[in-house]
Amino acid sequence: MGAGGRMAVPSTPMKVDSDPLKRVPCSKPPFTLSQVKKAIPPHCFERSVLRSFSYVVHDLTIAFVFYYIADTYIHQLPHPLSYLAWPVYWALQGCILTGVWVVAHECGHHAFSDYQWLDDTVGLILHSCLLVPYFSWKYSHRRHHSNTGSLDRDEVFVPKQKTAIGWYAKYLNNPLGRVITLTVTLTLGWPLYLAFNVSAKGLVYVFCIYGGPLLVVNGFLVLITLLQHTHPSLPHYHSSEWDWFRGALATVDRDYGILNKVFHNITDTHVAHHLFSTMPHYHAMEATKAIKPILGEYYQFDGTPFYKAMWREAKECLYVEPDEGDQNKGVFWYRNKI
Repeated sequence: MGAGGRMAVPSTPMKVDSDPLKRVPCSKPPFTLSQVKKAIPPHCFERSVLRSFSYVVHDLTIAFVFYYIADTYIHQLPHPLSYLAWPVYWALQGCILTGVWVVAHECGHHAFSDYQWLDDTVGLILHSCLLVPYFSWKYSHRRHHSNTGSLDRDEVFVPKQKTAIGWYAKYLNNPLGRVITLTVTLTLGWPLYLAFNVSAKGLVYVFCIYGGPLLVVNGFLVLITLLQHTHPSLPHYHSSEWDWFRGALATVDRDYGILNKVFHNITDTHVAHHLFSTMPHYHAMEATKAIKPILGEYYQFDGTPFYKAMWREAKECLYVEPDEGDQNKGVFWYRNKI
């Protein structure tokens, strides 16, 4: 992707931050992708091998330190404390490994360096360590980016229409049902079993050192993706109405607090990522700041804490259907009345 540049573009009215649930516009934007790109400083599209590798070294160093502490000291703690220490380790290590996953994800987008072979090599190694099939994920994820917001062609958290929801949905539309649904959703990514052993220490050791953190990684990956594409304000489009640009804009940036940095800002720069997926993550914050005045109401950010947003979306976003009486039947919005 070529570099951007400065260009005078009329600003679109900004969406009021105090009302994150207000619907984003679903009409064709008054700006083009080219205009958005030209508002971004050109250096944001430059990929540095050294800078990209610095994030790999940073994350893997912290991951090794956490591993060393867990492997060396947790088993020396009295049993009540060790039982508490392991979940703490899983949470901390899982967050760091989610950052590793994000770097590998950038390799799949050819955003790590200018060399495709290097991106694929680094991505394959990092994703394999996290039990992710790099190449098959790379190609399927590109299909997601090519079809975001389409009810017919997208592959990631595509909402069902009301006529397609199961008979059991009404029994899960309550607090207990939402707990069950979220628990299943956040854990399905975990493999059914680990097919290897480590130093004859047994599966319990493998789970404590590796499996627990990986379970946290899988949970965060599902949660991050779910919340990026599921929001009461976001439209989805039937094939009669969908186009790539509006589909790419039908995403939302979220705030995960300190985890934004741990996750290399994949959480709060997702709109820019969908518009320019080959842009390195370390330029995405600057690019987001540059494009917000142009996107205006088409830019969606929700600062609701992610754990509250997860519960709200599980409650409010059960299916999609067009607005009653709306002449345009190709635009679908989230509903929760069963």
